[in-house]
Amino acid sequence: MTDADQNGTSEPYAVIAVAGSGAIATGLASLASCHAEKVWLLARSTESARRASESIGASCERIQGADADRVTATTDPGDLAGAELVVEAIVEDLEVKAGHLREIGGQAPQADLATTTSSLSIGELGRAAGLDHRLFGLHVFNPVPVMNLVELCLPDGLDEGIGERAKKWCAGIGKTAVVVPDTPGFVVNRLLFPYLFDAVRFRERTGMSPEGVDTCMTLGVAHPMGPLALLDLIGLDVATEIGKALHADSGNDEHLAPASIADLVAAGHLGQKSGRGFYDYD
Repeated sequence: MTDADQNGTSEPYAVIAVAGSGAIATGLASLASCHAEKVWLLARSTESARRASESIGASCERIQGADADRVTATTDPGDLAGAELVVEAIVEDLEVKAGHLREIGGQAPQADLATTTSSLSIGELGRAAGLDHRLFGLHVFNPVPVMNLVELCLPDGLDEGIGERAKKWCAGIGKTAVVVPDTPGFVVNRLLFPYLFDAVRFRERTGMSPEGVDTCMTLGVAHPMGPLALLDLIGLDVATEIGKALHADSGNDEHLAPASIADLVAAGHLGQKSGRGFYDYD
């Protein structure tokens, strides 16, 4: 099997759980419903579970073969007991993720475990959670139903069979899985974020409008979205954490989020999800 592989059709997981209630989590749960017999989504509150259920219902209407009736949002980790794959998709914080993985790994002792982290070392996270033999990286991209790439990180020491099951599952949901090294940012974010942050610094220096910068890149380079709009989509808080992780590995200050991003985050303007970032969405 090559590093980039989309072969294989058998479904390795009948019961899947996703821990989280944001866009990545709900997108994954919706897509998983195409083939899994049962999908659980673990939310931290009743309100988060309600919002996630609404998002999944709307998403499943747009995905061929998806079935929202197969997805149940819950706040009880015990509901994950029968899961065969559990995907963690919460905040980009190693200690928080490790604690959550310990809890859900204990509730689903037979499950393969995955994390959608886009910036943390999979091996380090697995060791922090005491689950390095079960945990692999499954970095999907937003919007999950549309973006076809999965960066699949299979660190040393994984139990036999997990890597092959992960590849088959990715192929089954229509994704191209590329096996990537366990390095902060993997491939995409390692190459993407210096460009995104440089676009912000360029705007800071020149006073150019977000619309102007983004129009130049969409029309001049045929990018589907300009860098500032993309940062708003990613979330400025998430982008900040990714930058910190890249900087911790490289020592390059250009990997840190620029000052104007820090100012927006401090004001609670996180991008699309908060209604305002470089653009207003209200």
